[in-house]
Amino acid sequence: MSSRADARPPEPSRAERVRSVLSAARSLTVTTDGYRCDLAGAHSLDERGRLTLRLPADCHLAAAVACAPRGDLAAMLQFTDVAPTSVRDRVRARVSLSGWLTEDGAAEPEAAGDGDRDGAVEGVALRLDAVRATLDTGEGAEGVGLDELVLAGADPLAGHEAALLIHLTDDHPDAVARLARLVEPRHLHGVRRVVPVGLDRYGITLRLEHARTHDDVRLPFAVPLRDAAEFGDRIQALLAAAHACPRRRRSMHTRP
Repeated sequence: MSSRADARPPEPSRAERVRSVLSAARSLTVTTDGYRCDLAGAHSLDERGRLTLRLPADCHLAAAVACAPRGDLAAMLQFTDVAPTSVRDRVRARVSLSGWLTEDGAAEPEAAGDGDRDGAVEGVALRLDAVRATLDTGEGAEGVGLDELVLAGADPLAGHEAALLIHLTDDHPDAVARLARLVEPRHLHGVRRVVPVGLDRYGITLRLEHARTHDDVRLPFAVPLRDAAEFGDRIQALLAAAHACPRRRRSMHTRP
């Protein structure tokens, strides 16, 4: 849903969305033939979007890759994009990467283990050679071209979005209420709560919660930002536009 009936506000491409999810994610799920595990803080991306896992050399996954017939193991890596603010249906997107895990001799594996103990476990770097990428935003999974992923970049706010949205929601509920004035009145009918739920270089997304349902509306920035330092200016511009708007929604909650 959009605050403008005639034009859809600009938003990141599917490839940019995937890159942003991969960049901001702190955990993932790996599935291979007969094995599944959750990993936290184990992946990294290079400038071309190639993904590497850094794991203890004695873990099951590293052993499975080492024992694979050709030294590569079919695997699917899944990432879940969760809204940082407290709302219903917090999952915003799911990203799946399918391909082959192989030991990356060019990478520098880090030692894994407790640094306070004498013997740290030797690490291994496993590179994913992706063959397929999909993005599911709740409206069905769609494939994303691998060439598109190479050319795309993560949103400049990907690593800052969670902190900025939580700060806005918890510390500036008055600002959230003012932003809600920019939403078309017909979309606010029956709304009980407004919560910021998404942020990227093109704008901010508000969640409009009704008694049993919800809608999301994007408020576009006048000019896409280039880095996180410009966020304050963009929000101030939206608040200035809201100040000039005569609508008032004093009965609507903007925080839990």
